[in-house]
Amino acid sequence: MSEERLRRGRDRVRPFPDFPVPGVLFRDISPLLKDPAAFRTLIDLLEDHLRASFPRIDFIVGLDSRGFLIGPPLAQRLGIGFVPIRKKGKLPGPTESVSYTLEYGKAELEIQNDAVEPGQKVVIVDDLLATGGTMCAACELMKRLKAEVLECLVIIELKLLKGSEKLKSIPFYSLLQYD
Repeated sequence: MSEERLRRGRDRVRPFPDFPVPGVLFRDISPLLKDPAAFRTLIDLLEDHLRASFPRIDFIVGLDSRGFLIGPPLAQRLGIGFVPIRKKGKLPGPTESVSYTLEYGKAELEIQNDAVEPGQKVVIVDDLLATGGTMCAACELMKRLKAEVLECLVIIELKLLKGSEKLKSIPFYSLLQYD
């Protein structure tokens, strides 16, 4: 991976101290999304990583809501489908749901029961991994649907919060890491 290409993405991540609560340093990807060249480079880097790592992926699974910004262009590049995992109450039809705790409270995620078939290979994407609660909940949903999670993939990992440790045996990849 080219350090220059990686730096282009890192330069577009903006820190916001004390958001959403005092003591938290929020890493904002909005400037990266606004810059078409930087965003294209981000998708290029993620595509390169997935093509080199996995000969077959059936779906990119994106987490509500920023996983929806990364997942569809990545899936399109790979020539595969995109599956959304949403916040509770946002999907029609029969769903599977899971409750989990996150840094600032509790939440629930859902997926449609027929979103993936047993044995299908998926990569779960989101913008950021902090404490790992949301990503672990997504992995639990995939387990319930009997999908095979090849990897959890994020743009930013906040290493100090050790979220990747909660994923245990599930492979994890982050493009940018911050302490």
